[in-house]
Amino acid sequence: MFSPPLAGPGQFTGLLREQGFAVLDAATVRALAGADGLEGLAPDWDRLAPDRYLKDGGRYRRRRHASFVIDGAQVRDAPARPHWQPLDYNALHGGMQRWFEPMAAATLALPAWRALLAWLARVADDLRGARPWYAEAHQFRIDTQDGIGRPTPEGAHRDGVDLVAVFLVARHGIKGGETRVFELDGPRGQRFTLEQPWSVLLLDDQRVIHESTPIQPLAAGGHGHRDTLVITLRANGFLAPAA
Repeated sequence: MFSPPLAGPGQFTGLLREQGFAVLDAATVRALAGADGLEGLAPDWDRLAPDRYLKDGGRYRRRRHASFVIDGAQVRDAPARPHWQPLDYNALHGGMQRWFEPMAAATLALPAWRALLAWLARVADDLRGARPWYAEAHQFRIDTQDGIGRPTPEGAHRDGVDLVAVFLVARHGIKGGETRVFELDGPRGQRFTLEQPWSVLLLDDQRVIHESTPIQPLAAGGHGHRDTLVITLRANGFLAPAA
């Protein structure tokens, strides 16, 4: 496995602007976000609901979803809404209104959760300029119950937003799950494996594409999973089908 190219607290903003991505370890996330207690969210991933929209017929993905509007330090829960992407960004699942089960209300009320969202809005402000941000949060568990799990069945892609944050929550009994980031309009790319719980990959979604490789159990006939939290921030409203 390739170790992630970790950035320090004073480096990541410049790297995000220069190369379109940056990776932070968990201690840096906690310090910058002021979000102590993130580890306490991990049990949520044991209660995720099956993803009923997988077009490849797989049963390997479970998830929950929530939406927010963040304006400065104010984080406001948005009404439940479907997750939607155009086919240009997601050739496999684009064009579908996907109604996922909501994130737990107790999780959304935690100070650490609100602090994490407010910090990501500050990162987006530094990248694009201060404005309200329309955020979507996705809790994912990819498992190996059928032998292989695909974190990104759509392949290398963009999400159609401004900023993407991919937090690793847990890896258990698996191999694979390598992260790959490529220039949108160039030859350069990097590959590495996120292993530390609550480390994060930050992506300028307008400059790079990304994917995670399939996972398999470490032992034949074994079972494992990879848990992630993906938060996206977009200016000018949520992605939605044209009226």
